[in-house]
Amino acid sequence: MIRKGNRFAVLGALVLGGALALAACGGSAPVRYYTLVPPADAYVPTATQSAIVAPAASFQFELLPVGVPAQVDQPQLVVRQGGQGVAVLDGERWIAPLGDEVRGALSADLSRQLHAQDVSGLAAGTPPVLRIKVDLRRFDSVPGSYALVDAAWSVRALKSGASVACTSRVQESVGEGYAALVQGHQRALDGLAARIAAAAQTLAAGQPVACPAG
Repeated sequence: MIRKGNRFAVLGALVLGGALALAACGGSAPVRYYTLVPPADAYVPTATQSAIVAPAASFQFELLPVGVPAQVDQPQLVVRQGGQGVAVLDGERWIAPLGDEVRGALSADLSRQLHAQDVSGLAAGTPPVLRIKVDLRRFDSVPGSYALVDAAWSVRALKSGASVACTSRVQESVGEGYAALVQGHQRALDGLAARIAAAAQTLAAGQPVACPAG
């Protein structure tokens, strides 16, 4: 049986504990959110990447959902630490699931580079000429060092059935900070899109296509 005096002591302890918990929550670090989709016209490709960007297209394409490695398919940014270690950053998060972020970035990059529309998910209309599939095998993030994407991708002409399947590895140096790291991944994905766009343009023209180097 709890006596009256003890009841007040217990109540006071609960109130104090609640106040401390609220104070702790109020003082927690803010969560920052990032996107891989760059602002329009924000990225200027390097001379090497410009050389492999395809000329303007007169067709539509369909980009399928993009696969990402399970190790990094988290709401938080996952970064490498040393040779074997990784860190999951609770305070640094993607604004959308990583697979959706990568697909959104590639769709925007391909649309800009090909001057073509991604008709995935749109109502029936003019059918797409090409179907593009991308699966990331690696999505490495090393703050202050590099951002890397390693992808297996394919492009298929829906009318003729001709197709090409390739792999590409794109690495970008990055500065300090997580914003710089995300920008590095934006550039790497743009470089990947440039390789896919060059193959897509050649395939759509009905010409033989070879996988790009790198």
